[in-house]
Amino acid sequence: MTSQTFLPIIPQATRIDSCKMAAVLGRVFVYGGKGALGAACVSHFKAKNWWVGSIDIKSNDLADANILVKNEDTWLEQEKSVLTEVGKALDGHKADAVICVAGGWAGGNAASEEFVKNCDLMWRQTVWSSTIAAAIAAKYLKEGGLVSLPGANAAAGPTPGMIGYGIAKAAVHQLTKSLAGENSGLPANCLAVAILPITLDTPMNRKWMPKADVSTWTPLEFIADLFLKWTRGEDRPKNGSLVSLVTKNGQTELVLV
Repeated sequence: MTSQTFLPIIPQATRIDSCKMAAVLGRVFVYGGKGALGAACVSHFKAKNWWVGSIDIKSNDLADANILVKNEDTWLEQEKSVLTEVGKALDGHKADAVICVAGGWAGGNAASEEFVKNCDLMWRQTVWSSTIAAAIAAKYLKEGGLVSLPGANAAAGPTPGMIGYGIAKAAVHQLTKSLAGENSGLPANCLAVAILPITLDTPMNRKWMPKADVSTWTPLEFIADLFLKWTRGEDRPKNGSLVSLVTKNGQTELVLV
């Protein structure tokens, strides 16, 4: 049996107004900043007086800067565009964190008529965004900064009913460990980590699973505050960690996989 390390539960926080650019505590980019989790992260960091840039296919009005990704662009075109716009937004500064929470879900086994189609979709939504986030971190992150990527607890094992999702998330797990390795291209002393949720407490999950036990779902505010603490250098796990989020009875524990 694999050993598990438990980290402390982190309380949620409330929102306050942000201040001017010169007075901000730091700079963070949220890749997927318009999605449910991404928007929670943007709001939470803004409430704590951080400058926040959002990278997504749609703008987040709370963000200090919005970098829009075109779905029709190739992987390389997206990378070039995003890196250019991130540099403009930072205007000579460095980022304290690059937090990627972009992605999606699609089911299907190998016999599904849309098997390869769904695999392609999952790769685009998850792996493209994660690798571009890694490229941002390599170029624009401060020494000792944070890059967090979106893994999945399910992808720590076989996912026969959602193979495309599983292989994309497993690739993110591997990318995380590679970024933590020597000569990965990241600045010195950076933390590369992936969160591995089981089920997030989002409006869409509540809509499609109205009878589910939501006490086992991880609150978005918990994750946003977790990112804030790691960005501050508090309670950080080991570099390259895959951190599973296990919620029971409304309480979330962090389990290193």
